[in-house]
Amino acid sequence: MKVSVITTSFNSVATIRDTIESVLRQTYGDLEYIIVDGASTDGTVPLVESYAPRFGPRLRYVSEPDGGIYDAMNKGIRMATGDVVGFLNSDDFYTSPDAVAALVAELERTGADAVYADIHFVNDGDLTKCVRYYSSAVFRRPLMRLGFMPAHPSFYARRKVYEDYGTFDTSFRVAADFENLLRLIYVNRIRTTYIKKDVVTMRTGGASTAGFASRKTIMGDHLRALRKNGVYSNFFILSLRYVYKLYEMWFMKNPAGN
Repeated sequence: MKVSVITTSFNSVATIRDTIESVLRQTYGDLEYIIVDGASTDGTVPLVESYAPRFGPRLRYVSEPDGGIYDAMNKGIRMATGDVVGFLNSDDFYTSPDAVAALVAELERTGADAVYADIHFVNDGDLTKCVRYYSSAVFRRPLMRLGFMPAHPSFYARRKVYEDYGTFDTSFRVAADFENLLRLIYVNRIRTTYIKKDVVTMRTGGASTAGFASRKTIMGDHLRALRKNGVYSNFFILSLRYVYKLYEMWFMKNPAGN
């Protein structure tokens, strides 16, 4: 089963080396790596090009202007030739060398349309210290009305899922990933499976972890995504998710059994 791992980047020279190195360390053999760069000017592209000899034909990359991260993700899906598609952000990296292998093994074992797992967050100053653990174990389809979703960096779907039900709606500013998963999982009820494994390490400070300043935008995008897909929710229902997030931030800093 061939896997396409897609990384989108823009002026990511400070972090993308860790991302690329973690892909090189993966033990899963049938993997193509696609980097979609948004015309970086900081040295990202020469760095990516320097890795071409180590990847050989498994690496494909493009650098050109785009409409933002979700536009770049859609471009990556169009470029993908794998049976399975997953995303690895340019400031994130795989937590272990067997991350992709474990996800694919669960897809093959269950025959599911998509698989998801756990991730954890670190601060840039210390990439070894977990500051927040995001477990997808609690996720259930009905909880999407509260704004819950599986950890998107751990979500690997068969490419046919995107062909059948669509890719990312670029009209959403920060939550096109939620809208896409809502459409795939809640509306079209693709068959998913979960494994208890920490597969991706994320640096804090991205659009999804930017603190209270971004919460209003995220809430607005979630409400619009739910309305677009005919799923009833409201501000109060979505706010309930933050009770769990407080628990997660305070009590789930040390992953166990991963």
